[in-house]
Amino acid sequence: MNVNQSAPPVPPFGQPQPIYPGYHQSSYGGQPGTTAPPTPYGTYNGPVPGYQQTLPQGVSRAPPSSGAPPVSTAQSPCGQAAYGQFGQGDVQNGPSSTVQMQRLPGSQPFGSPLAPVVSQPAVLQPYGPPPTSAQVTAQLAGMQISGAMAPAPPPSGLGYGPPTSLASASGSFPNSGPYGAYPQGQAPSLSQAQSHPGVQPPQRSAPPLASSFTPPASGGPRMPSMTGPLLPGQGFGGPPVSQPNHVSSPPPQALPPGPQMTGPPGPPPPMHSSQQPGYQLQQNGSFGPTRGPQPNFGSPYPGAPTFGSQPGPPQPLPPKRLDPDAIPSPIQVIEDDRNNRGSEPFVTGVRGQVPPLVTTNFLVKDQGNASPRYIRCTSYNIPCTSDMAKQAQVPLAAVIKPLARLPPEEASPYVVDHGESGPLRCNRCKAYMCPFMQFIEGGRRFQCCFCSCINDVPPQYFQHLDHTGKRVDAYDRPELSLGSYEFLATVDYCKNNKFPSPPAFIFMIDVSYNAIRTGLVRLLCEELKSLLDYLPREGGAEESAIRVGFVTYNKVLHFYNVKSSLAQPQMMVVSDVADMFVPLLDGFLVNVNESRAVITSLLDQIPEMFADTRETETVFAPVIQAGMEALKAAECAGKLFLFHTSLPIAEAPGKLKNRDDRKLINTDKEKTLFQPQTGAYQTLAKECVAQGCCVDLFLFPNQYVDVATLSVVPQLTGGSVYKYACFQVENDQERFLSDLRRDVQKVVGFDAVMRVRTSTGIRAVDFFGAFYMSNTTDVELAGLDGDKTVTVEFKHDDRLNEESGALLQCALLYTSCAGQRRLRIHNLALNCCTLLADLYRNCETDTLINYMAKFAYRGVLNSPVKTVRDTLITQCAQILACYRKNCASPSSAGQLILPECMKLLPVYLNCVLKSDVLQPGAEVTTDDRAYVRQLVTSMDVAETNVFFYPRLLPLLIVVKQEDKLEMLFKHFLVEDKSLSGGASYVDFLCHMHKEIRQLLS
Repeated sequence: MNVNQSAPPVPPFGQPQPIYPGYHQSSYGGQPGTTAPPTPYGTYNGPVPGYQQTLPQGVSRAPPSSGAPPVSTAQSPCGQAAYGQFGQGDVQNGPSSTVQMQRLPGSQPFGSPLAPVVSQPAVLQPYGPPPTSAQVTAQLAGMQISGAMAPAPPPSGLGYGPPTSLASASGSFPNSGPYGAYPQGQAPSLSQAQSHPGVQPPQRSAPPLASSFTPPASGGPRMPSMTGPLLPGQGFGGPPVSQPNHVSSPPPQALPPGPQMTGPPGPPPPMHSSQQPGYQLQQNGSFGPTRGPQPNFGSPYPGAPTFGSQPGPPQPLPPKRLDPDAIPSPIQVIEDDRNNRGSEPFVTGVRGQVPPLVTTNFLVKDQGNASPRYIRCTSYNIPCTSDMAKQAQVPLAAVIKPLARLPPEEASPYVVDHGESGPLRCNRCKAYMCPFMQFIEGGRRFQCCFCSCINDVPPQYFQHLDHTGKRVDAYDRPELSLGSYEFLATVDYCKNNKFPSPPAFIFMIDVSYNAIRTGLVRLLCEELKSLLDYLPREGGAEESAIRVGFVTYNKVLHFYNVKSSLAQPQMMVVSDVADMFVPLLDGFLVNVNESRAVITSLLDQIPEMFADTRETETVFAPVIQAGMEALKAAECAGKLFLFHTSLPIAEAPGKLKNRDDRKLINTDKEKTLFQPQTGAYQTLAKECVAQGCCVDLFLFPNQYVDVATLSVVPQLTGGSVYKYACFQVENDQERFLSDLRRDVQKVVGFDAVMRVRTSTGIRAVDFFGAFYMSNTTDVELAGLDGDKTVTVEFKHDDRLNEESGALLQCALLYTSCAGQRRLRIHNLALNCCTLLADLYRNCETDTLINYMAKFAYRGVLNSPVKTVRDTLITQCAQILACYRKNCASPSSAGQLILPECMKLLPVYLNCVLKSDVLQPGAEVTTDDRAYVRQLVTSMDVAETNVFFYPRLLPLLIVVKQEDKLEMLFKHFLVEDKSLSGGASYVDFLCHMHKEIRQLLS
């Protein structure tokens, strides 16, 4: 079966498709329509959270004190997509590329303005005009990058341009020492134009370098004077030439005729030999006396003219500065992707398409593969063999978000009801019917696309095939034409062969002294009165089917009977916390509308009842135990909302002690800070999962509460943790209420089991996220909401085929908010490749970083943090070194070459390495680190992108030196050197280059 089929001539399922605003309906191949198709699944509640807002300008700051700021009085011509509009000294974490910014001119050598160097996906050579002697010292800590021009890069994800290259530096970096294999001030010579005199080297469709010299034909001395700017696009040896995306550098004033040099001094390119007669090796742009031969390069030929031996005093050597404009800019990449891919819908009919970036606003048209809102992969082209995968070191993983919320313009998955027979599946591997199944023998049988087993088609499902071998009803059935859809499950898919009851929410409120004193209890009770009207409900339902219950606690637990027939709520106290039980069944879980008066009365009374409490000790594990027992007694799944303030030190199961010890940081015992104190909570979590009891925890600590232990149950049950340190109503009310409203209203699937099936050749081997696994294949989730992801890693177990590709199918069995048992299916077809270049061309850096962060954050549980950091750096270096060795054009070891799709890998990975979990600052607490570690574990790709590389708004705030606010701001300036010792973006690029060179040598 051909999976790359075009859109059908008629809309699927005989229903009109929604019209996307601003798009021509004819491009879909469907009939005109004005309304979205009715969906039995219903719309999701709440606004769509997104990170697609327009990027703000960055926060500007003064130039670095280490030297004069780079001068750029010339600006890019209109319409150029140049990375060089802003330097790192101007804007932190990148500005919006639509805003022009003029730098103040500084001291300029030779009295002429310099234009900013434009970074391109091409080989960049070290070059800089000789500065005044005063600037040598000041600028020694930098590097100069110049650019050899290549055609403009293709839009990210659409194609594959030449690699981005950064020249190595011979200058020193802060805390990094001399960098590279060459002595200070020296670099290998460039032989891009060192052919015979008068011979012009081939350009291979690339325009000439902006910085070019024409050497004297006679071998006479160079003229050192350089005055007057060159017209944009003008070459030194002739009339102006077209140079897209480029701004030229100043020329020499007068040069004798002769062959053009199409590049400044630098390393040799692939197609020319550096041993050409007639020219001595260039001396790094210096004009002083000639130096001896450089390391690893041949000595000058006898009788060759000596360019550097002009009379007069020697001039200082130019430092090679790294121009910040030449470094790949995340903001520019994001803007380019928005401009190139945000205007058209992403149609999923083609196998192995790389989707737009998560920062781009785009619509999805499902034509057989799951939307990237549900599944994103680290690479959409998988190596055919395990040897090739090991060589590349690119992790093969998928970040799956099964219940992702969709924008209103996109229809929710269709629900398919096959009646009592249930969904059609393969007899051998149990995969569900999907668009990639191949029907044979006139439609009487089908071949499984995952295991190749041939199955009979049940009589009630039979349909004839057309002349292409497709069923004639393919576009009327979601499971044969869409990448994502749902099946109604039969009773065989239910616990104890019995359809489930609607789920319940239990609110469990800490009423100890801390919670009352801060005003938390009063604020919460007031909010719940109105919030209970917004419980999640199915599409057309008038009211939610979810029942609610209430518990308060300190050292003992108080259960409340809020039965609708009562005039006032009744309280029952359980003080035997060692043997927890639920003292009432009838009246504990109630319908909100039926018992509204009693619930309102209870919420008014709770703050008054405990207003004078002096009880400071709390329990924790018995509270979760009580909630789970209540759900078990009611024979339903549900969610516990726990509001807790302090370390549970009261005598009870799950009692904890204060074990906070900062002396363990950077030792082998540091990993114990991330591990739970006791195994009791893991046992409790296992029982909760079996019952379908999900736990969401809201923490309000004033001091250490051992988040690493308290978060175990939420983490293993698919729940969430929210933390508000030193909670104050006036400061934190808005954030807390916003989180609470969103958490209560979001659609949740309960009592869920997820399995990922793959076609022959690869298999799922590892899983990351907030869930429990009792075996190696089934991901068990007591609750799963639209924000949670499960990250799955794949490994080869056989050779893959380029023609057939690779297939993934994620099947989620869950109970809806209305108590309906459903199966949600997501399918995705990927390409397979035998060339490493195809792998690197189809990677997605944001998803790669998501996986690597989760891998590292799990690693700190068992390994020293330094080991985890080193592992990440080594893997990144291996990925880039393999690309350099096998895919990039041969070039000097002095260049850092990055694949077009991965040019942001170093900056993003550096952000992960500098995060609080892997490199904490002095102000970061143990609880903060444990909280962030569990938070990232279930984040989707959009969330990790903005979490590790935050977008900053320019605020006109005067921040005093050494102010706490200043430290907070600096924490978000992720491209700068961090206060905790993390490397700056530039330093990390140099470190990464060094690692790559060591691997290649």
